Amino acid sequence: MRTLVVIPTYNELDNIIRMLDALGDSVPGTDILVVDDSSPDGTAAAVEAYASAHSTVHLLSRPPKSGLGGAYRAGFRWGLDRGYDHFVEMDADFSHDPRQLPSLLSAAASGADLVIGSRYVAGGEIPKWSWHRTMLSKGGNLYASAVLGLKVKDATAGFRVYADSALAAIGFEDVTQDGYGFQVEMTDRARQAGVQIVEVPIRFIDREVGESKMSTSIVIEAFAMVAKRGLKRFGR
Repeated sequence: MRTLVVIPTYNELDNIIRMLDALGDSVPGTDILVVDDSSPDGTAAAVEAYASAHSTVHLLSRPPKSGLGGAYRAGFRWGLDRGYDHFVEMDADFSHDPRQLPSLLSAAASGADLVIGSRYVAGGEIPKWSWHRTMLSKGGNLYASAVLGLKVKDATAGFRVYADSALAAIGFEDVTQDGYGFQVEMTDRARQAGVQIVEVPIRFIDREVGESKMSTSIVIEAFAMVAKRGLKRFGR
């Protein structure tokens, strides 16, 4: 497999170099693309300096705060134009442990078109979340799965591997969501396209450095998107 790890960043200066080092240890030789939304804290400059000494690391700079979905769409297009055939989604804040990436890549190498690093299949865990945050997340996933018929335990997960054929089947450049709902819409499109989806258990840890990008408006946007797509589904 020719794999590209795509990492969106906004103000991740305290995390990104440590993450690049950790990925170098966990998946040596794998190419990495940091898609930075003009972080005012100097994230892009740090990545650019790092890339000058590491040929596997690349930087794509975008306009300020252009959204998670937009960052992934841009990263996928960048990679497809350069001949990569598998694409990793992951965060820069260590909530997605780079040491777990080989297990996701192994599932992709075994033939899965979309591999989801799942918190909610057997073996998955979130050790530090409060009960109400866990219930909100699980409830959101149950809601999305029931309304859209996803048959996936963790449709909101952001630690993933896509085959190039899956991205083509999904029509990723037409995905409309840019926030929390991006992962759900991608999952829904994958299921509708008949993409083979495999969930691999992961241990999810909240960020310890930096600020979370999650907000109430992002969650509301995602719930509204699920309802809209659900109405279309039942209409069909």
